[in-house]
Amino acid sequence: MPVNNKQNGSGSGILKKLKNLFGMNIGTMLFGVLFIYMLFSMILYLTSSNIESYLVIAGPLSRNETYTGLAIREETVHKAETGGYVNYYAREGSKINANGVVYGISSSKKTEGTTELSNEELSSIRSQLQSFSKGFNASKFNTTYSFKYNLEGSILQYAGVTGGTSSSDSSDSTSSVVSYGNQTLSKAEQDGIVLYSMDGYENKSVSSLSTEDFDQNAYHETDLKTQNSVSAGDSLYTLISNENWSLMIPLSAKQAAKLADRSTVRVKFLKDDMTQTGDFSIVEIDGSKYGKIDFNKGLIRYAADRFLEIELVTNTVTGLKIPLSSIVTKEFYLIPSKYSTKNEDSQDIGFMVQGKDNNDSLSFVKASIYASIEEDTADNADKPEDQKSYIYYVDKKSFAEGDVIVSQKDQSKYVVSDVGVLEGVYCINQGYAVFRRIEILDQNEEYAITSKSTSYGLSRYDHIVRNADKVNEEEILY
Repeated sequence: MPVNNKQNGSGSGILKKLKNLFGMNIGTMLFGVLFIYMLFSMILYLTSSNIESYLVIAGPLSRNETYTGLAIREETVHKAETGGYVNYYAREGSKINANGVVYGISSSKKTEGTTELSNEELSSIRSQLQSFSKGFNASKFNTTYSFKYNLEGSILQYAGVTGGTSSSDSSDSTSSVVSYGNQTLSKAEQDGIVLYSMDGYENKSVSSLSTEDFDQNAYHETDLKTQNSVSAGDSLYTLISNENWSLMIPLSAKQAAKLADRSTVRVKFLKDDMTQTGDFSIVEIDGSKYGKIDFNKGLIRYAADRFLEIELVTNTVTGLKIPLSSIVTKEFYLIPSKYSTKNEDSQDIGFMVQGKDNNDSLSFVKASIYASIEEDTADNADKPEDQKSYIYYVDKKSFAEGDVIVSQKDQSKYVVSDVGVLEGVYCINQGYAVFRRIEILDQNEEYAITSKSTSYGLSRYDHIVRNADKVNEEEILY
């Protein structure tokens, strides 16, 4: 008994020493387990391949370049025939026909003139008022004045211009100056777009431009609208008389070389995101290169703008944008679609494979199909879409070379042997790598543009592997 007590005492002493040494309790044990887990995870991370993810986006290969263009038009500044107070009758930025009334001048601010409008004319005016009211934007209140001028011009047109107390010399409706009430009315001599401003570029042409003309900091526009009295010879309005116009854009040497072979170019106007195509050429002004873009329409939208922000739409190929480092090639077995069948229970597509030992036994093998390419034969080209034959690109893991596939339609046999190659990427939406076929439309040194409509292919916002050379398809990536 004394011996046992001694042994028990000795054993208890050892445990006590160990307990004191390590401070064993539940907190220490949990910390130890967590430390070991973190150490293991770090070692695993450092020794494994790091997979980078890339989100597939849609767009062009590179962004189109933007420019500031200088508009050159055929325009003339018209001056007052007589002195007095001005009443405007043409809406700024609108097109006016030849003999349309642009403005009237009277000796006083108050003008007189009466006429009776028909019910049809009154209905037309109400319609104009309703349209303006629906589209009114308080942040562009100045359009109210333009509408006022336009409305007064319409009423004047209904009055026949020479109605009321016209002077005797106003009977010639083709005259550029007529009288109405106590006003002297001025008509446009030709069709055009009316602007109540001038900026000194009205008499400039492409051949007379200098590099200083492109300096926006030095640009100044004068507003010609006034409530004060004007004198004969004062500038009152500008008339743009031709639908043909040009945009001049400064080019660097690199840009000029890139655009040198173009005769036409598509332009996107950043003001309203409208696009149109113009004739393109490169001219030299004071030793510098400039692009000249000629248009024959669309001027009325930008008549009030001397400088326009534009984008040259030169990158026209769009699709799914992916890095070149994501692209891999992979081999597949090629099997004609006519040998495929569907599982009666799951409706999965697969093939009936003949047993190696017993020729009469057939087993259904589900196939992972990665592409379906139309057979390139003359007979197949003439068939309707629902009767065409295709070649399936099937995962090599599903079959072995030499497997015999039996058609359920005519019992014909096909021996698996032909191999084809597809370009693709690894999609990791589900946390593991799945090959997806791609069709490259365009590429540069870093990225490729692929088709959006490739069957068994990618979709926008898919996650793919950026560094495809580090992928193991069997490995769960995250």
